[in-house]
Amino acid sequence: MIYLDNNATTQIDPIVLDAMLPFLREEYGNPSSAYSFGKRAAKAIDRARQQVAALLNCQPTEIIFTSCGTESDNSAIQSALQMDPDRKHLITSKVEHSAIIKHADYLARRGYEVTFLEVDSEGMIDVDELQDAIRDDTAIVSLMWANNETGVLFPIQEIAEICGSRGTLLHTDAVQAVGKIPIDLSQTPINFLSMSGHKIHAPKGVGALYVDRKTRFKPYLIGGGQENKKRGGTENTASLVGCGKAAEIAAQTIAMEDTEVRAFRDRLETGLLERLSSVQVNGHKTKRLPNTTNLAIDGIDSEGLLLMLDQRGICCSAGSACTAGSLEASHVLRAMGFSNDRARGSLRFSFGRFNTSEDVTRALEIVPAAVQRMRSMSRGVLVS
Repeated sequence: MIYLDNNATTQIDPIVLDAMLPFLREEYGNPSSAYSFGKRAAKAIDRARQQVAALLNCQPTEIIFTSCGTESDNSAIQSALQMDPDRKHLITSKVEHSAIIKHADYLARRGYEVTFLEVDSEGMIDVDELQDAIRDDTAIVSLMWANNETGVLFPIQEIAEICGSRGTLLHTDAVQAVGKIPIDLSQTPINFLSMSGHKIHAPKGVGALYVDRKTRFKPYLIGGGQENKKRGGTENTASLVGCGKAAEIAAQTIAMEDTEVRAFRDRLETGLLERLSSVQVNGHKTKRLPNTTNLAIDGIDSEGLLLMLDQRGICCSAGSACTAGSLEASHVLRAMGFSNDRARGSLRFSFGRFNTSEDVTRALEIVPAAVQRMRSMSRGVLVS
């Protein structure tokens, strides 16, 4: 198998798994217990919190462990709304992850007003439009750091400065950015940041929410007062330990993302552009994650091509989602102004540090052949 879908999830680093195993076997104590058996688990969680904080360059007390990026996203927005219930306006963009967009749609049905910022053909927002959209009753601005489909990077530093100058809370979904690009929260005035463990070679089912220590916060999950009374529920010790270890390794290997991983991405992208006609890159060419390429391939249907590539041992993603049995064009690519045909004919390849040069070599043999076969079969007409 050639795995080129690291934006969807990543394999667990063997070192991370080794760190977790004791807490799945003999060290099973409840971290809230008063005896030493439980206190060892609590100490391991404290260590994991320090490791995540070191990756983001913030204080350990500013890290709340959650179950996933979606919970972190929802927690940040709900806290902002509950802390200032008179503010009924939210700002986000049309290319956010569904954890934000569907939450915003839900809030709109409950009487909140939501402004969805447009993006241009490269997937970038206009910061002047953001500036104009902020109002006195804006409760929070939620904009992703890196897009999960195109890898496009929003200018978070500039966005943070704008929100700060207007006294508006800022949340960023950084699930795709953490561990792939340097993040220094001591220099970027963000109120909330979401991350997810399974994007950085930790297990699924664990995430974190950064809450700036100067920002008021109301818990989303009410319970036993865990996570410094900011998130109730017995801690998933093994996964938290895994997330911490993965964060520590990510900090040590982040230079690889901009060198080896970027080289893999660029070699595949350049090779496909050279070998295939009528292929275009979706998204900004330089202001994007070093591991991601999203390609519009004329004359193919992404769902059909994915099945063909799967049969040949390649895992990647379509620039579209299958909903209720029908192929639905990617909301990200549609927001960028692309046609349904282009959106349905797009593939995303995303690399990680466990990929190899041989993966790229094999992909450059398999993908062009599959595209040519599909084009031949469809005779230039997209398969619906």
